[in-house]
Amino acid sequence: MYDLSKEFNDFYTNYVVLSSETQDDLRSKKRLNLKRLNDGLSEYNEEKDSSYKVLENKEQGSIAMATVVQNDSHDYDIDVAIVFDEDNIGDDTGTTTIKHVVVDALKRKCKQFNTEPEQKTNCVRIQYSDGYHIDFAIYKKADDTYYHAGSEWHKRDPMAINNWFSDEVKSKGEKLRQVVRLSKMFCKSRNSWCMPGGLIQSVLCVECFEDYDRLDECFYYTMLNVLNRLETSIEVYNPTDASQSLLLVQDDREKMENWKTRLSEKLSKLDTIKKSDCTKKQAFDCWHTFFNHDFWQYVNESETNNYANIMKNYSPAPGEEFIEEKYPVDICYNAKIDCNIETNGFKAILLSAFLRTGKWLPHNRDLTFYCDTNTPKPYDVLWKIRNVGPEAEKRMMTRGEIIKSNREHNRHYERTDFYGPHFVECYIIKNNICVAKARISVPIS
Repeated sequence: MYDLSKEFNDFYTNYVVLSSETQDDLRSKKRLNLKRLNDGLSEYNEEKDSSYKVLENKEQGSIAMATVVQNDSHDYDIDVAIVFDEDNIGDDTGTTTIKHVVVDALKRKCKQFNTEPEQKTNCVRIQYSDGYHIDFAIYKKADDTYYHAGSEWHKRDPMAINNWFSDEVKSKGEKLRQVVRLSKMFCKSRNSWCMPGGLIQSVLCVECFEDYDRLDECFYYTMLNVLNRLETSIEVYNPTDASQSLLLVQDDREKMENWKTRLSEKLSKLDTIKKSDCTKKQAFDCWHTFFNHDFWQYVNESETNNYANIMKNYSPAPGEEFIEEKYPVDICYNAKIDCNIETNGFKAILLSAFLRTGKWLPHNRDLTFYCDTNTPKPYDVLWKIRNVGPEAEKRMMTRGEIIKSNREHNRHYERTDFYGPHFVECYIIKNNICVAKARISVPIS
């Protein structure tokens, strides 16, 4: 199998694993909303002369299992088990009633949300405008036994799945977790696909895991095993309760059939990487077809010449503007530019992470630049787009003028149209002085 293990590990690290900052943000939201729930319950109890109290909470799901992956819609969730003592809520309290109490308590303290806390069949959901959501799964505890509030009370240990997966990782190694994440990345690679959820994928990855030293081989052969398993049977059972199917409705079975079909189709495209005469470009193209991700867009080695060497020949363009000629410059704050790279059918990725791969950007990508700064508001953001190289000069598109954002205050939109080691700068203007500035390279292949 053609060895792209280094690139595969780069892809996994930079584009699959959800950043620790985002995970910390999710956990911060969890803590905040647990406080809101407890404060809301205190207010509810005082008004209703009741005594509802959360006995304990436990983190569940992909965040707890460390299998969450990046996605272009930023629709990340964190699952939290909220446990009440049965003696506290009463043994005759139904699941709808206790979920209604939780919703009522949260509404009292979540008044700034565009979407109010919502009662679902298996949880209470808090939806954030930036795509995040927190699912509070409601449990009660009687003696040492836990019961989950679904359509009715069902006996269920809220930590059983987490403990099962943790034990499997200890037994099989950390690459198991990596394979699960990569499987999720594949299943999320096309917006039109309707695929099984993370738990089902985790169960089959555990069942079909094939250990190799290289992550690319480990993932490839595990997915072959998963496909063979699905062709034998699509049925999947709860790993902590073999009597319980994880395919609860017909829609779940259709998703399993979709998974089998897509795996069969895309794995067949990877046959080339096992041939002795496979080239690096062919290997990249194979994984590009599989993951549908710009990281796997192959760029000729000749196009990855050192950016600094090319920029040695850079000289001011006709009509190019410089911030020093327009404003006094007194840099007393920080600024940083980054950019989302997007196109239809591909997942959005950060330009800063893409640049770390040493590649140049493909054509026909939409670029959304944004500037982060610690400058106190109010301030203005100005931008400079500078196209460099013979192609820019031939097209008379060197640009270089200093302009205001073409839409939102700290956003600017461009497109990768033609070759060159271009760059973008931004300037923070406060009290008619440039107090911060930043630059980012935009090398287009």
